[in-house]
Amino acid sequence: MYVIVIAWLYVALMMAAAEASHANGSLIGALFTFILYGLFPVALVIYVLKTPDRKKARLAKEAQEAQTAASKAGDSKDETP
Repeated sequence: MYVIVIAWLYVALMMAAAEASHANGSLIGALFTFILYGLFPVALVIYVLKTPDRKKARLAKEAQEAQTAASKAGDSKDETP
């Protein structure tokens, strides 16, 4: 997956370089080209593709917290006479 991301950022960088070096181009145009064609789409795709991983991590954390809370509750029941 990261190969595609790197390749797309390379293409966007080359588009920005072409914009900057063109006779009618500008550096600000090149910057916006790189941001709008490169960084924003790549960030969006990575965010969407990482959603299942974030969900798994959140559920694992919640399960760990529930297990910890249950063990603490069990320990406190054993200590009371």
